[in-house]
Amino acid sequence: MSGTLSPREVFQQLIEGIAEGRFTELSELYAEDAVVETVFEPVGPRRIEGRAALKERFAQVAAVSPVELTPMNVVVRETDDPEVIVAEFDYRVHHRVTGRRFESANIQVLRVRDGLIVSSRDYHDHLALIVAGGNLPDLVAALETA
Repeated sequence: MSGTLSPREVFQQLIEGIAEGRFTELSELYAEDAVVETVFEPVGPRRIEGRAALKERFAQVAAVSPVELTPMNVVVRETDDPEVIVAEFDYRVHHRVTGRRFESANIQVLRVRDGLIVSSRDYHDHLALIVAGGNLPDLVAALETA
């Protein structure tokens, strides 16, 4: 992937890769020392550091993800910092196991330098995905033991 892409173009590649289920390729969009924070992650890592760790995380998601995600209502806002964009979007979600279909709101704040994501703060509605999968009791149990 090119090192000359703008932050908007990198985000577009990211969201297209997610929608197409190409999770194993997504780590290529990140710098070696990238930091990703999933601010509303109820359990599991809220901070992932480094491309290698991201590659591992994306492989885990690819292996077990029961959802199809279709981005819609995408709005990318540029900031006064040319490296930083704020992307607001919804996913149309289809949960393949339960058959549930719904929309989930998302915001990502990305810092892109030399065509690679160096940091990302992700605000995804993880709870909606958990509820759609019928996994709310598992979440409660995990939170009670944490």
